[in-house]
Amino acid sequence: MPAFPLPDPMRRALDLARAAEAAGEVPIGAVVVKDGRIIGEGENRNRRDNDPTAHAEMVAIRAAASALGDFRLAGCDLWVTLEPCPMCAGAISHARIARLYYGAEDPKGGAVDHGARIFAQAECLHRPEQYGGIGADEAAGLLRGFFAARR
Repeated sequence: MPAFPLPDPMRRALDLARAAEAAGEVPIGAVVVKDGRIIGEGENRNRRDNDPTAHAEMVAIRAAASALGDFRLAGCDLWVTLEPCPMCAGAISHARIARLYYGAEDPKGGAVDHGARIFAQAECLHRPEQYGGIGADEAAGLLRGFFAARR
């Protein structure tokens, strides 16, 4: 079966993940797309910003909300290289993101298909469409390499 090229938003998220790694951060990148155009992007910035909430998804969501002038991101798609954690999944729900595309699964810290499964909870007010495994091998490889170099 032939490999399909990665969609441009995931390619950009992977580029952002590499930039995060080059800055000493865990290599995770994210972009928010509306009407086929990137309106917000982010990479992990926890260490640089001394901010535990500066996950790639949060940075991208903040940038998109600023670009739109609205905290609701209805009709927007989020592309991220790793399955979102509980904090990020909550922000995705509150922002009303329409579709979530993510790369590598995160059995330890993920909250979409693992762990808390935020969007499956009855209390979750908004559930985006979810598509996992896009660019998973490349995203997981970046993470494995990053952590192997620190052991």
